[in-house]
Amino acid sequence: MPLRVSVIIPTYNRDELLKRAIDSVLNQTFDDFEVLIVDGARRESTRELVRSFGDGRLRYIPPSVGKA
Repeated sequence: MPLRVSVIIPTYNRDELLKRAIDSVLNQTFDDFEVLIVDGARRESTRELVRSFGDGRLRYIPPSVGKA
């Protein structure tokens, strides 16, 4: 069974650093991974940044409002 890696990147109002982190992961030679971007600030710019990469391995996870 092949190994699949999940990279989890938490973010909170740090779009420029998030871009660098995503670029770093996507530039790895190993490519059997998914990247979960967990947004703690609910910013539309973060969601759009993730979409702008156009890579199906990236998954944006918005904050859960009112849930414990």
